[in-house]
Amino acid sequence: MASKQVTPTRMELTRLKGKLMTAVKGHRLLKDKRDELMREFLDLVRENMTLRQKVEEGIRQANTNFVVAKAGMSEETLHAALMAPKQEVSLNSDKKNVMSVNIPVFRYSTRTPDPNDIYAYGFAFTSSDLDGAVKSLADIFPDMLRLAEVEKSCQLMAAEIEKTRRRVNALEHVTIPETQAGIKYITMKLDENERSSQIRLMKVKDMMLEEAHGYSEKQNS
Repeated sequence: MASKQVTPTRMELTRLKGKLMTAVKGHRLLKDKRDELMREFLDLVRENMTLRQKVEEGIRQANTNFVVAKAGMSEETLHAALMAPKQEVSLNSDKKNVMSVNIPVFRYSTRTPDPNDIYAYGFAFTSSDLDGAVKSLADIFPDMLRLAEVEKSCQLMAAEIEKTRRRVNALEHVTIPETQAGIKYITMKLDENERSSQIRLMKVKDMMLEEAHGYSEKQNS
């Protein structure tokens, strides 16, 4: 296969040797990148599992409190209590580069620093279960935001790991072996040409000696 694709010249040999050095170096760097990405990915997966359990438990608790609050209050009173929220949340999205992967970073801020502004109603006509439900959602909100951040980071890292893995395999099983085969083929061809040239030179020398002195170098030896 190499003989059909490679021109057996010294210039091509030099080019292939440079290509091989670059490919080997790139292969080593990509393997290091893949391993580091895997380490970061596994850390995020473990964090994702912990956060998901915590968020699901918080949402379950909030739903339970809302159901109990709804049972002890009229639907009109519940809707009126939650109709006009006092607190506002602003979300800012940024990116962080981790091993050439731009993972999202979410930051939020509230309109007021008062933690009691999560309650948009007076306490005279509402139950404590509604307070507990609102507090549960407010408490779990930062974890929900972090969970969204981690899950998206996992998706992006998984895609980058797969892309890096394909590049490593292409270098390891295609580019490097083909380049090594090309170098071996050219080296053999050049050695063969050099031996042929030496034989031709010896024959020419022998013919010249024979013509000049009437004898060949072989006969003299």
